[in-house]
Amino acid sequence: MPRSQPSRIRIPRIGVDAPTTALGLDRHQQIAVPPPEQPKTAGWYKLGPSPGEAGTAVVVGHVDSRVTGRAVFFRLGALKKGDTIEVLRKDGKKARFTVDGVARYPKSKVPAEVYQHTDKAQLRVITCGGAYDKAAKAYKDNIVVFATLAAGRAT
Repeated sequence: MPRSQPSRIRIPRIGVDAPTTALGLDRHQQIAVPPPEQPKTAGWYKLGPSPGEAGTAVVVGHVDSRVTGRAVFFRLGALKKGDTIEVLRKDGKKARFTVDGVARYPKSKVPAEVYQHTDKAQLRVITCGGAYDKAAKAYKDNIVVFATLAAGRAT
């Protein structure tokens, strides 16, 4: 599919139907996340491929919020191989992905394969997980969903 900014992400199995916003890097040169006041919004890493385009597109979002409780990807870790993720794009097309697997990694040891470029249209959906470090005010791990554009599923 040609490049086009995503506008929504839908993940039926876990009840996600959320708007997306374009994000770059934060001050630590890490992929930025949506602002805390937007816990129900997912963020697309605009410096990489768009969902449906060849390569590894990345969408991130909060697991929870001090203000609202559950956030957009609260149940992300419940996805299973074969589940569907649909990304609506500003060009009016939909990119439908099939989940290949879900993994949890310590934030300090996320493997390169998560972001590795590929000639296939792939998607990574990422949120926080694992134990919460109260002193650091952050979760220790990341939950990563690996998904591939379903054959014939770009409409």
